[in-house]
Amino acid sequence: MKIAFAGKGGSGKTTLSALFTRYLAARGVPVVAVDADINQHLGTALGVPEHRLDRLPALGAHPTEIKEVLRGDNPRIASAEAMIKTTPPGRGSLLLGVTGENPVHARFGAPAHGATLMVTGPYAEEDLGVSCYHSKVGMAEMYLNHLVDGPGEYVVVDMTAGADSFSSGLFTRFDMTFLVAEPTLRGVGVYRQYADYARDHGVEIRVVGNKVRDEEDVEFLREHVGDALAAWMSHSGFVRSMEKGRHPELADLEEENVKTLGRLRDMVDATGKDWARFTRQSAEFHLRYCRSRTDAAELAAQIDPDFLMGPDALEVKRPSHETDKTDK
Repeated sequence: MKIAFAGKGGSGKTTLSALFTRYLAARGVPVVAVDADINQHLGTALGVPEHRLDRLPALGAHPTEIKEVLRGDNPRIASAEAMIKTTPPGRGSLLLGVTGENPVHARFGAPAHGATLMVTGPYAEEDLGVSCYHSKVGMAEMYLNHLVDGPGEYVVVDMTAGADSFSSGLFTRFDMTFLVAEPTLRGVGVYRQYADYARDHGVEIRVVGNKVRDEEDVEFLREHVGDALAAWMSHSGFVRSMEKGRHPELADLEEENVKTLGRLRDMVDATGKDWARFTRQSAEFHLRYCRSRTDAAELAAQIDPDFLMGPDALEVKRPSHETDKTDK
């Protein structure tokens, strides 16, 4: 399942992304964590030492390399340069699994509390006045477009803060989007804005209350977001310690907050997987993105109308040596 954590700056979405990643990994399930926020703090929240983060190659810094890998032998894509961030996979494209041989994980991933961490990279000095952050986040979108996640496999993405999460088709790539909101008018106002953006695209947004002190805060959230309220995190000494740069053992997290993480996982697991919609939305947002370009016709021709993303497509693209191992 692909899961996004979104919200306004300071709401605690990066902290929740890290906690949920650690919770899943501690239960022995495969989990990938992607930092797609312009402020790159997920690795730090996961306790990855600074010197290791400095050496971690960023997805956003290597677009040509990633495109060259993912285009595979797709006859509709003549070169890596012909791909844009929304170019959907088709027959011949290299599809990725969460486990097993994955060249993107091997090149750009690093271990983090039992998970695999990847980063889109920060907004650099050389980007000022030249490019926007969407080009870096576009590599996360391309990765998710080519990723076939199976039952019991999880990809957790820490989205950039604010409405920028909806500036591309990235927001449609998730099975569940958790909006982290404090029990304040600003916090719940962000939910209404996000819900309006997502309504026409079949994107389910559930609210996770954060920094909740008492039942009055819970009732405030219920009053303003109704049934969208999934769960809430109470004020936490554990989280406060994380915010000071310490990394206590997950076993020390308050029991009520552990139960909240469990409820979030249950909610994700109960969500149906719709590969047909995933494939359709890939094509829709690719067409939408390329309408304003002079090469729109060439880009539209990259869509393979007979391709359906999902486990069957991944099975077709399994490397021959993996097939040989399975057959033995």
